[in-house]
Amino acid sequence: MCEYCGCQALETIDELTQEHEEVVRLISLLRSAHRDGAVIRMAELAREISRVLGPHTRVEERGLFPALAGEFPERIAALETEHRRIEAVLAEAAHGALPEPGWPDRLIDAMDLLRDHILKEQDGVFPAALATLGTEEWEAVEAARKEAGGTLSRPGTGR
Repeated sequence: MCEYCGCQALETIDELTQEHEEVVRLISLLRSAHRDGAVIRMAELAREISRVLGPHTRVEERGLFPALAGEFPERIAALETEHRRIEAVLAEAAHGALPEPGWPDRLIDAMDLLRDHILKEQDGVFPAALATLGTEEWEAVEAARKEAGGTLSRPGTGR
């Protein structure tokens, strides 16, 4: 993923980036399961993607996005709308029941959207945050991370 602007030097952005990388890895597995017609495996992977995205999205929407919304209101609103669209399709696999027949294709479409969404954040949101946010805003983002928790461990923190 992105490494050109230096935003990954910030622990919070680095963690969000690691979560993106994990989601991209899971999307790759999901695509293979789709090619194989393995709908149960797709549902398992959808639940795993949701597990990673849950805290990730809370950090973005409670910390990062509010700090950027004043300067980029339309872009932030569009990203939040994409979150809802992706979450809705992932939620169809949340309870372990086999989703309806059209779901695998809807999931693949949602994962295409998610992949594009990740690129928008990596190439737009994160560098913009690095360039525009001050100490108080970064502290709010970090507070959102502490509140949301995470699915990946931070080195030396046990999380």
